[in-house]
Amino acid sequence: MTTAAKKTFADFLSSPIGLKFHQHQSVHSTLFLSVCLPPSIQMQTIKCVVVGDGAVGKTCLLISYTTNKFPSEYVPTVFDNYAVTVMIGGEPYTLGLFDTAGQEDYDRLRPLSYPQTDVFLVCFSVVSPSSFENVREKWVPEISHHCPRTPFLLVGTQMDLRDDSNTVEKLAKNKQRPLAPESGDKLCRDLRAVKYVECSALTQRGLKNVFDEAILAALEPPETKPKKRCALL
Repeated sequence: MTTAAKKTFADFLSSPIGLKFHQHQSVHSTLFLSVCLPPSIQMQTIKCVVVGDGAVGKTCLLISYTTNKFPSEYVPTVFDNYAVTVMIGGEPYTLGLFDTAGQEDYDRLRPLSYPQTDVFLVCFSVVSPSSFENVREKWVPEISHHCPRTPFLLVGTQMDLRDDSNTVEKLAKNKQRPLAPESGDKLCRDLRAVKYVECSALTQRGLKNVFDEAILAALEPPETKPKKRCALL
């Protein structure tokens, strides 16, 4: 990325921007959040796929980020695809967000959403040690198999529950406790993830930063792990 692009992107992350919402009504509706652009401009696309165990809050993460509101009622198993258009270095980019189902029933279908992925968000709940272990045992091996050179971030979700007395008590009964940020940092280093970030879809603490870092990882992947768009293997 050029110096000008970096500066413009940094300004974008720290400043409000005029946006428009376009809701397309269909069986599988897609929500588009975009800036006004001339129709002749062709946009580059950044594809971001979210993976992780079921019930770690992946769908709530996306709904809270895209609607600025935590879902209080029914939460679908798989969130409809979402796209946001941003200007970076004077050029338009479309950030496409793709939810996936974490249950084993979807193990054969889930990789069909991986081709052309630019960055993965590998999620676990900071109050679910099993979902944390599955990052190492299942999710990183899976995306590394299908997309060996695509950058990924580790995302600790539900951080608001780390200090919730009922949650802490329930974990204690199983001789467990919430995961500390240091555990995520260590796993990030061990698995060579781009970065470890935490957020709460409920309070939105750290939520915007998750996707800011995802965009940065897609546009500026680590030099030791050259970026390559995922191709289904």
